[in-house]
Amino acid sequence: MDKKILDVAIIGGGPGGLTAGLYGSRALMNIKLFEQLGVGGEAARTDVIENYPGFEQPVNGMELMMKFNAQAERFGLEATYEEVLSLDLQDDIKKIETTEGVHEAKSVIIATGTHHRTLDVPGEKEYAGQGVSYCATCDGAFFRNQVVAVIGGGDSSVKEAIYLTRFASKVYIIHRRKGFRAEKITMDMARKNEKIEFIVDTVVEEISGTQQAGVTHVNLLNKLTKEKSKLDVNGVFIFVGMLPNTSEIIKEKDAKLILDEAGYLKTDINMKTAIDGVYAIGDVRAHSKRQVAVAVGDAVTALMDAEQYIEQKFHS
Repeated sequence: MDKKILDVAIIGGGPGGLTAGLYGSRALMNIKLFEQLGVGGEAARTDVIENYPGFEQPVNGMELMMKFNAQAERFGLEATYEEVLSLDLQDDIKKIETTEGVHEAKSVIIATGTHHRTLDVPGEKEYAGQGVSYCATCDGAFFRNQVVAVIGGGDSSVKEAIYLTRFASKVYIIHRRKGFRAEKITMDMARKNEKIEFIVDTVVEEISGTQQAGVTHVNLLNKLTKEKSKLDVNGVFIFVGMLPNTSEIIKEKDAKLILDEAGYLKTDINMKTAIDGVYAIGDVRAHSKRQVAVAVGDAVTALMDAEQYIEQKFHS
């Protein structure tokens, strides 16, 4: 078989993709990782990771991902910075169309992760980059001694709010419900932080501002009392869930087989999708717990199963 055909094409360079690349390269497979921007994924944009095994002290997400990358490169992983435009997965030899051309592979591991869900309220698009952000570690330093609002009630939103207190003079956490989905330890830290104030049972109806100043305030609605109010803030950080990075690259004929209603990839316990030779790992996989350690475990399982699949399919 043509040696130009990859054994494994990995789509996405987050912790899952890098781990699959590490294991595949170490096994001397013909493997390539495709990443649009830079390795690390969402994990690289996390300020503090304190639950990844082997690190007694908290570690910065970017630092951890650079260690992942360096280890994979030591075994010869080739990462190419090409945007994947589409995947054609039905045949035995899969096709990966990128901005640089078409690549072929015997198997594909999809590790494309997720992106932030938007509020879809007036002002959100208009003030993106002018006070509206989806990444506290990216933009928090721009709000030194200012007032910001964090929208959301999950673990990531509360952690981001805690991080923002390094810079902001005040951080409001606005959540549509009274109950939060954040871990107890995270909530305890937030409640003890004097800079954080909770606004519950409340939604943002509009983000307002001016062209010169950027965001100046948000318009709020209390869902229980129906009372409307205005909250003066300089920044709005939105963390209201994630959406899978699948819809743009997976063709409709394949999507019907491997995507669930929300667009996540359905797999079995070996990370196999309904298409032979196609795997999904990490946050883009349906029912993933969305942890770095989970993505790592997914990657090892998928890569080892792919290795067995290739041996049986192409070499037996």
